[in-house]
Amino acid sequence: MRSYSYLAAATAVAALVAVSSVASAAELVVGSFGGSFADNVKACYVEPFKKATGADVVMKLGSSSQHAASVRATAGQSDMDVVFADDAFAVQMANEDLLVPLDRSKLSNAPEIIEGAWGANDAYVAAMLGATTIIYNKDKITTPPTSWKDLFDPKYEGRVTIGDVSGTSGWQFLAAVNEMEGGTIDDITPGIEKIKPLAKSSVLLYAQADQVVALFERDEIDIAVWYPDRAGIAAAKGLPLAAAYPVEGAVAIRPTVSIPKGTEQEELALKFIDTILDADNQKCFSEHQFIGPVNKNVKLSDEISAIVPTGEALDKMLFLKPDEMAKRLPEWTRRWQREVLR
Repeated sequence: MRSYSYLAAATAVAALVAVSSVASAAELVVGSFGGSFADNVKACYVEPFKKATGADVVMKLGSSSQHAASVRATAGQSDMDVVFADDAFAVQMANEDLLVPLDRSKLSNAPEIIEGAWGANDAYVAAMLGATTIIYNKDKITTPPTSWKDLFDPKYEGRVTIGDVSGTSGWQFLAAVNEMEGGTIDDITPGIEKIKPLAKSSVLLYAQADQVVALFERDEIDIAVWYPDRAGIAAAKGLPLAAAYPVEGAVAIRPTVSIPKGTEQEELALKFIDTILDADNQKCFSEHQFIGPVNKNVKLSDEISAIVPTGEALDKMLFLKPDEMAKRLPEWTRRWQREVLR
């Protein structure tokens, strides 16, 4: 009996160690944008999440289109547990039934989130509010731009960069210019025709947001269609950059978080999203990333408020409907590739 007790005890200890090992090995794979965005996700969201749960987090970096393509390609068996993607791409994934609806009852911070942040049927939630606008080198351009039209001024020829349509700034700029030129969401010909020469003279049709930093650093450009959050971070590090909000309206960006179907870590994924929605963590991210929060209890500093669109700039902001954009982006992309890149 005694030897059996020792054996049973030893077996129990071994089982406990095994269970403990499995628990400590819990791992969440998060699809994130790269560069400074990823750095701040780690600092403001990953670290408090790891401290609260003891789980590890692995970051998979890419653009919204790359993350959406990956979720689509691995439908129902995604290698990511949580995905950051701009709202048009989140809508695409939701429409294709690739996302797990978010259970607000399991998100303690849900009551503090602005209602406009939630996607249809809670398929996703916006994690922050940003914009596509004009960023310029204030040492080179002493009179701030006031319109999208300024980008087409011959004096900036060969000193401009714009995004490729595969990235958020690219298709949003196309939408803004198209509206400025009298086009409609169903007819982007005016926008395509207006942008063609600018695209040809652009230093780079960038696909990754942080490519623009290097262009400013190497003094290859003076002005860009870019993001105020990235510009704010670069300015804090010494680059003489400023944001200008065009009179026609900058384009609103709502980067979202969602859970792809097929994850084996749904509960842990919900905890990570709840961590993202926490007021203190939102404030941390907003003040590091120079971007607006979605938690209504966050109070931003004056410095951040000067970068984030507020007042008249916010009132004029162009809020594109993500469900409509999700339907049209494939055709916009095909036309861009046929007519702008040829």
